Amino acid sequence: MVVSEAEVTASEADRDRGEPVEPGIIEPGRALALADFSPPSVGAGEWLVRFAYKIGVPGSMLSSPMGKSAKPRLLATVSNPLPGSRAAGTALRAGHFLVHGAKTPIAQIDFAGAGRMTPPLERVVHSFAWLADLEACAVREQGVPVAERIFAAWLDANPKPPGKPGKGPAWSVANAGTRQLNWLVHAPLILSGHDKRLRPRVLAAVMDGARWLDRNVGRAEDLLGAVAGWCGIVASGLLLPDGRPRRLFGEAGLIRALGDLIGDDGGVLSRSPLGQMEAITLLVSLRACYRATRREAPEALDNLIAVLVPPLLALTHGDGSLGSWQGSWAIDADEIARLVDASSVRTRPLRDVRQWGFQRVTAQKSLLLFDAAPPPMAKHARTGCASTLAFEFSSGAHRIVVNCGGSAAAGGLVPVRLEQGLRATAAHSTLVLDDVNSTAVLINGKIGSGVSEVDIDRRTLEGDAVDKAGKGGRATRLEASHNGYAARYGLVHRRILILRDDGSELRGEDLLVPTGRKGKRGKVAFAIRFHLGPNIEVGLSDDGQGVGIALPDGTYWQFRAAGGEVTVEDLFWVDGQGRPVPIQQLVVSGLVSRGGGNFAWLLKKMG
Repeated sequence: MVVSEAEVTASEADRDRGEPVEPGIIEPGRALALADFSPPSVGAGEWLVRFAYKIGVPGSMLSSPMGKSAKPRLLATVSNPLPGSRAAGTALRAGHFLVHGAKTPIAQIDFAGAGRMTPPLERVVHSFAWLADLEACAVREQGVPVAERIFAAWLDANPKPPGKPGKGPAWSVANAGTRQLNWLVHAPLILSGHDKRLRPRVLAAVMDGARWLDRNVGRAEDLLGAVAGWCGIVASGLLLPDGRPRRLFGEAGLIRALGDLIGDDGGVLSRSPLGQMEAITLLVSLRACYRATRREAPEALDNLIAVLVPPLLALTHGDGSLGSWQGSWAIDADEIARLVDASSVRTRPLRDVRQWGFQRVTAQKSLLLFDAAPPPMAKHARTGCASTLAFEFSSGAHRIVVNCGGSAAAGGLVPVRLEQGLRATAAHSTLVLDDVNSTAVLINGKIGSGVSEVDIDRRTLEGDAVDKAGKGGRATRLEASHNGYAARYGLVHRRILILRDDGSELRGEDLLVPTGRKGKRGKVAFAIRFHLGPNIEVGLSDDGQGVGIALPDGTYWQFRAAGGEVTVEDLFWVDGQGRPVPIQQLVVSGLVSRGGGNFAWLLKKMG
C-alpha cells in the first residue's frame, strides 16, 4: 500500500487550527529557573553549632567540649536500598572490572591514576560503585575478600588525601563524595574481614575522607559533583562519632546545592537523564543512612526525590526503558524500575517537561519524545549533545526512530574516539545543515555556541486539521524552532510533528526559514536523519521517496518523504548495557536554497 504525496504535506491550515497551549521560548540551561529550596530550620543553638563548624571548629570540640575525642567507628549499619549488577559483581570475583561490556583485570588497574583509565571505568573504580555489584552477586563472606583486596590496593596508591581537588581522578569532589557515601552504605563489605591490619586503615580513610570533603566541597567541578560531596558529608555526620555539627553543616549545604541543581519542573540543569538518575541514587542512599540511625530525614529531602522522579519517567518508552538523550543510552527498564522503587515515589511521567526541555506524547501504543530546548550550559554539561529538535518514536515495546546515544558509555565496548561523534547533531534524529552541528560540541563533554533559544508550541488538533479526507479524529501537534544555524547560514530550523491519537500516523515537516527579509544567495547541503531502532528490516521503494519498515513483531510501517532523496545507511546504536548494536538510518538529503525550504515526511502504520 502506497501513501500519497498529498498525505505527506503538512499544510498551513494544519499550523493554524487547533486548541492552543500557551507557547513559550525556552532559553538554554542558562535560563532555567532554579528551584527555591530552603535549608532545614534549626534553633539558635544548632545554628551556632553549624556556623562554628563551618568556620573550622572541630566537631569533637562542639559535641564534647570537656570530653575525649571518640574513637573511629561506625554508629550503625545501613541497609543498601539499591542493588548493583550481578554480572559486574561476578566479574569482580573472577578478577575483572566489567563496565559497559568491557572487562579490565583488577591487577592492571593503576589506582593512583597516573595511567589514565577510560572515564566510565575511572568513575566506577574511584567512586567505589563496584561495592554494590559485589554485594549483589554473593553472600557477604564471599564478597569480603575481594573488597578487601581492592580496597587495600586503592589505599596503597592513595595513602593520604591531597590538599585540594584535582590531584588525580580519585580526588574530584564528585568521586570523593560518592566514594564516602558508598563506603558508609557498604561498610560491612570493607570492615568485616579477617585482615585486622586493614580495618584501622579503612576507618582512618573514612575519617580522612570526611574531613577532606568538609574542606573542599566548595571546589566541586559541577553542581552534581557538589551534591555528591554534600551527601558524603551528611552521611559522615550521621554515621561517624561527634557527627552532629557535621550533619547540620552538611544538611544546609546539601539543600542549597540541590536548589542550584534542579529546575522548576524537577529536571537537573545538565538536561541529562544520567544526571537525573545519579541525583536520585545519591539521595536514596543518603535517606537509607538516616533510617539506619533512626533519624528523620529533612522534609525537603523526600520532597526533592519526589520532584526528581517524574521528569525521569517522562523520557522512558513504552517498555519502561530510557530514551537516548544528552549522553545517556537505552538503559533497561529493570534498572529504571529498581531506582523508582527505591525512591518510594509513585507517580506518572510528566507530559510537558518544558523547563527541562522535553515533550512527551502518548497515543495508544505509540510514544513520541521530543527535545525542545537548547543544550545545557557548558558549566552544567558532562556529556552535552547538540540534539535540539531531535525526536524518538516507539510503538509498544519496539523503538522505531531513535538517537544513537551512549556518549557517556564511551570507553567500554564503545570506543572513546567516538564520544564526540555520538554527541553530534548527526547522531540524532533531526535535520543537519552542511554536516555542521547546531551547537558546537567540545571536548570533555562541554558545549559551545549555537542554539541559544527554542520557541515551542503544543496544541491539540481536531477534525479537518487532523485529516483532510474528512475522517476526523484528534492529534497532538508540536511545533518548535531553533536558531543554531542562524549566524552561519541565516536560516532557522523549524520542526512540526503531528501524532494522531490512535498512534497510527506521525506527520512531520522540517522548514528552513531565512532570518532576514531577503534570503542569502546560493545553496547549502541538508540531511534529515531518522535513526531506526534495532532488529528492524527496511526496503527502499522504487521511486526513491519511501521506505518500508518491518518491526520484529510483524507490524509494518511506511515512511514517505518529499523534497529530497531518501537513502538507507548503516550505523550503530548503544543498547541498555552500553554496548554498540548495528542499526540503519534513513537519510533525506539534498541541497536547499539559502532563501529557505520545507521538507515534509510521514511515518504511517500499514498493518
